[in-house]
Amino acid sequence: MLQEFTLSEGKAILNFTLKFCDTRQKILNSYGFHRVIEVFIQKLKKDEVIIYNYYIKEFKTDEELQKTLIEAFKLLTVCNPDEVQTVHNKYAIFFNDKDLFIELIELLYTFWRKMERYTIVHNSNIGSGLQSVRFMQANELFNELVLSIYRRVEETVMGYQHRVYRQLTAGANAGLTLSDITWNCPVEYNGLTSIPFITSVTFRPPFISYTKRNTRDGIFQEHSTNPIENIVLNEDDWFLFPAKVGNMLTFVYFHKDFMVHGFALSNLFELAKESEYIGKKPDIIYVFGYPDGHEEKRTFYYKDKKNNILIGYANHCDDIDYFGYMKKMLLTLHNVKQMEYNRLPIHGAMVNILLKNGKEANIVIMGDSGAGKSESLEAFRTLNEKYIRHMRIIFDDMGYLKKEEDGTIKGYGTEIGAFVRVDDLDPMYAFQQLERGIYTNPDKINARITIPVATYDIISKGYKVDYFLYANNYDEVDQKLKFIDDLDEAIKVFEAGTRRAKGTTTEKGLVTSYFANPFGPVQEKEIAGKLIREFFTDMSKNGVKIGEMYTSLAVEGHTKEGPRMAAEELFTLIND
Repeated sequence: MLQEFTLSEGKAILNFTLKFCDTRQKILNSYGFHRVIEVFIQKLKKDEVIIYNYYIKEFKTDEELQKTLIEAFKLLTVCNPDEVQTVHNKYAIFFNDKDLFIELIELLYTFWRKMERYTIVHNSNIGSGLQSVRFMQANELFNELVLSIYRRVEETVMGYQHRVYRQLTAGANAGLTLSDITWNCPVEYNGLTSIPFITSVTFRPPFISYTKRNTRDGIFQEHSTNPIENIVLNEDDWFLFPAKVGNMLTFVYFHKDFMVHGFALSNLFELAKESEYIGKKPDIIYVFGYPDGHEEKRTFYYKDKKNNILIGYANHCDDIDYFGYMKKMLLTLHNVKQMEYNRLPIHGAMVNILLKNGKEANIVIMGDSGAGKSESLEAFRTLNEKYIRHMRIIFDDMGYLKKEEDGTIKGYGTEIGAFVRVDDLDPMYAFQQLERGIYTNPDKINARITIPVATYDIISKGYKVDYFLYANNYDEVDQKLKFIDDLDEAIKVFEAGTRRAKGTTTEKGLVTSYFANPFGPVQEKEIAGKLIREFFTDMSKNGVKIGEMYTSLAVEGHTKEGPRMAAEELFTLIND
C-alpha cells in the first residue's frame, strides 16, 4: 500500500510505514485527520441538519468549517476556552453553545469508532527489525493518543474532568504486517507479484462489522477461460492473505473495499508460515473483488491445468459483500482440488470425543447449511459436564475423508475456526466468545460470528471415522438415531442431501443438494459419485456406523432441544 491514509466505504486504513503520528499534534496535523473531518462534515450535512446549519451560518462553506474546527481542536489540546477565543473571535461560536459543541465532539468520536479501522506496516523483507517488533506498541500508542485527544478536547470545553472513564478502542481495531515475498509465479500471473503478503494479524475483539449483504446465493460454476490471466493488481488497493485451507496452500487476494472479509480469514483459516510459500507455487489462487466493469455478480472458478493451480474469482460488486462468498468459494476450490487427489469432501462437522468412562469416538455429522451440524456440536458442548472428558473439533463446516495406506478412512479438517449463526449458540457460550470473535451484522437476521475453534495441528492430524451420520433437520421423530445397513439405501439418503432451508441462504422450504455439498461435489458429480461409492464401501467394511441423526432443527419448537436430544441419544449409545 503506497498511501499513508485511505478512507472509503466506512473503512479507514492507516499506513504506519509511511506515516506514524506519535504525538497528539502530529495526529491533528495529519492528512488522515483532515480527511476524517471532511467526511464527517458531509455526514453532519445529511444526518444532523440542526448542528450543521448552526455552524455553517458562521463559516459559509464546508471547507472553512473543516479548517476552523481542526484549528479549534489543536488549540483546545493546549489552551482553555477563554485563551482559544483570545486567539481569534471566529472560535467564539464553539463556546456560545457549549452543549451543542460537546454533542458535535461526541458525534465525531462515534463516527470514527463506528468505522472499521486498520493499521498496516509494510516491510521490504521478513523480520526487518524494529518495524515488526514495535508494530503492536505503535498501535497501543496510537490508541492512547486518539483517546487522549477526545478526552482533552471535551473536558476542556466542559470545564471539568469526567469521573467515569471507559477504556474503549479509539485507535485501530485491527493491524496487518505486510512483507514483500518472492514466490514461484507462473508468467500468466506476473501482475499479482507486487502485492505484499500478510505475515501477521493483530486485532481488538469484539470486532464488529456491517456488510451490504447478509446471505449467500447460488453455487460457483466452472468457467471456460482464466479470469485472472495477465491482470495487474494495484498495490494501493489489494492485500494477500496466504491461507492453509486444509492442506492446500491458498493465496487469497482481496480488494481493500472488502477488507473485513480478508481480515476475518485470520479467525477461520491458518495463516501460512513464510517457509511454506517463499519460492513456492500455491495450489489455489482466489481473487476477491476485482473491478471488471460488470455490475452483476460474477463468481466462478477455473482449472489452470498447465500450472496445476485452481483459480477462484469474484468481481467487485455489492452482492459479494458477505463473508460467505469468501469462505464458501475457498471451500469449493479446496473440495474440487481434493477430489483430484481421490479424497472425498464432506460438508459437515467432525468431533473427537473422549467420554468419562474412557470410551472414545470420532463422529461425522453431514448436512448442508442449516441442517444442524454446528448446532449438534453446540449440543455436545453443553453436555460436556455430564458425559465428556475431552472434546476436539476436527471440522465445523467442511472437511474431507482420505483412505490411508492401511485401508482405514480418516477425517481431516479445512478450517481452524467457525463462521456460525449467533442465534444458534448457547447464550453463555456466545458471550464467552466476545473476547475472540469477529461479528457480522449482529443486530440482523442470520447474524454471524467468526471464532477460532481448533488448532491446525488438530485438524490436519487425521482421525479414524467411527460414526458417519446424515443431519436430518426436517423429520419429527421420537428416536433420534437411525442406522442404515443397506449400502445403496445409505448412499441414496446422503446423495439426496435433503433439508429444510433455515434462512442462511436465499433458499426456502424443503430443498435438496447433491451429497449435501454445493461446494465441489455438485459441480463435479461424475468424480464425486465414484468417490462416494468407494468411500461408503470402505467405511462399511471397516465397521463404521452409517445412518441418520434427526436434529429437528427446522421443526417448529425443536430448534434448541432437537440437537440436544439427538446428542444425548448418541452419547448413550457410545456409553453402552
